[in-house]
Amino acid sequence: MRKVLIAFTAVAAISACASRPDPTPTTNTPPPPTQERPQGPVPGSVEDFRVSVGDRVFFGYDRSDLTPEARAVLERQAAWLRQYPNTRVLIAGNCDERGTREYNLALGARRAAASRDYLASLGVAQNRMETVSYGKERPLDPRANEEAWSVNRNAHTQIVSGAVS
Repeated sequence: MRKVLIAFTAVAAISACASRPDPTPTTNTPPPPTQERPQGPVPGSVEDFRVSVGDRVFFGYDRSDLTPEARAVLERQAAWLRQYPNTRVLIAGNCDERGTREYNLALGARRAAASRDYLASLGVAQNRMETVSYGKERPLDPRANEEAWSVNRNAHTQIVSGAVS
């Protein structure tokens, strides 16, 4: 009896170690697709322009000439706009609160025109761009200090049509 028990245990141990193939699926249904969330803004969207390219350039006090930093932002804008040729933009010139309303409207117009002209020199068609000056009427930062004034001296490129939704 002991021999039978040893033989049975040996057979059970060997059969437990035997490998078996995985069972084949009974249906040919593919697994459900995984839905990955896109990272970052949708290419060609207003958010893509704002986040990936930059929608604002800044100016010095009483200046409308483009700094190297402003040119770099406008170069990225031009590349983006060339990639999405149906997009139209409005370039708004803005100023800080110092100076008269009339003076700041004229300065804002020069800032918007400088941005538009540089974009045009980089291949963006002029008929895709409009300009407006808001002077000191639309400050980003309402405080009355140098930090706020430096932020408020800008030209803002806003997509008005043609962006991907």
